[in-house]
Amino acid sequence: MKQARKATATKGKTNKAIDSKTLQQIKKIIEATDGQAGAPIRVLQQVQELIGYLPHEVLEAISREMRIPLSELYGITSFYSFFSMVPKGKYVIQVCLGTSCYVKGGQKILDTINKDFGLESGGTTPDGKFSLQTVRCIGCCGLSPVMAIREDVHRKVKPSQLKDILSSYR
Repeated sequence: MKQARKATATKGKTNKAIDSKTLQQIKKIIEATDGQAGAPIRVLQQVQELIGYLPHEVLEAISREMRIPLSELYGITSFYSFFSMVPKGKYVIQVCLGTSCYVKGGQKILDTINKDFGLESGGTTPDGKFSLQTVRCIGCCGLSPVMAIREDVHRKVKPSQLKDILSSYR
């Protein structure tokens, strides 16, 4: 079985430490949400938008600044699927494996992406262009199988169409 390829790019940030500019931006985000209900989730969302993902060092900084246990932040980031602790590609491919999509070929789409592009769910292409996720429902069951890339929902996708679909994002 092929290994999922993980991107090493971190949108200009190092994995070892947070630069002072980024730390100041994180502090501003925390200050703006101080005392609000759901503040940790809001902070994590905004910081992920800023950096692109939530590496361990960033979670430690947020934990320190908000005086929240690191374990609580890990619990949040691991529970909600929209948070990522690893870098994602420029384009995140979401393949639906909900009941309707699965029955109508969603798994074949996933298998083709894996075979033809060497990309497994949770992985990122070496060039950092694409990441692959499986999702349980995109809400387009009547158009299944579906695949989403950014705001674009590709409907009634056939494995033979994948090369053309993905090349339009390069």
